[in-house]
This record gives sequence, C-alpha cells and structure tokens, in this order.
Amino acid sequence: MKVKYKRIYRFEQAKNNSNVMTNKAIDINESTIKKFAESHRSDDPEIRKQLDFGYSFDKNVAILYEIRPAWDDPKTILHIDFVKIRYYRSRQEWNLYWMRASGKWELYQPFPKSTHLDKIIAIVKEDDHGCFYG
Repeated sequence: MKVKYKRIYRFEQAKNNSNVMTNKAIDINESTIKKFAESHRSDDPEIRKQLDFGYSFDKNVAILYEIRPAWDDPKTILHIDFVKIRYYRSRQEWNLYWMRASGKWELYQPFPKSTHLDKIIAIVKEDDHGCFYG
C-alpha cells in the first residue's frame, strides 16, 4: 500500500547535535504533534538506528510512524504508520484512527472524536487497548 504525503518532516541531526526540523513554519497543532513524536525518540543515536519515530502533517491530517530497519534486510528502512489524527473543520473536531493488520485505518472506537487535540494525544499515550503500540 503506497501512501503519499505532501509534506513529510524528518528530524535531522545538526552539527551541534540538536534536533532540527527541515521546515520552520509550524502552527500550534503541528507543534503539539511534533512534541508528541519527539517525546518517543531516544537520546542515544545507536538506539535511534534501530527504532525512531517521525510524523507527517498535511493541512488537517497527522500521521505518526515508527522508523526501523527491516528484520530481513537491515539496509532497508521502514516507516510503519501507527496513528492517524484528522481534523474536520466543518465539525471542529479531531478524529483518531489506528492501523489494522489489514493495512486499513479504522476509527478508534473507545474514544473516536474530540474537540481538543491534547485529549487525542493523551488517549494515544494511554493506549488502553493496545491498538497503537501493540
């Protein structure tokens, strides 16, 4: 399944070892998503080679993903989506989705909608049903 993202942000290591994003224009919602993704990242560069986290944000859709080498070919780097958050302007609400084993996004039924992005992030952190982190 191929997914196109119009704008993908990746963290880059600067010369002074601080994490810098490639695009500087960030709104408050994207900033919240960025902080959440960064909170999952290890400080150890060796661990980041084996497991890292990233996100993409395009207007009203954010996707969080794991970055890891393929188990059968470590030279191949995989981006594995695990959370999708979509904002609907007409309803002024955020919807939370999780990736099924079939590769399809499904609305997260225990807490599918909220008018506050912070509440959606808190639900993902809790992951009471093991849908996001397994």
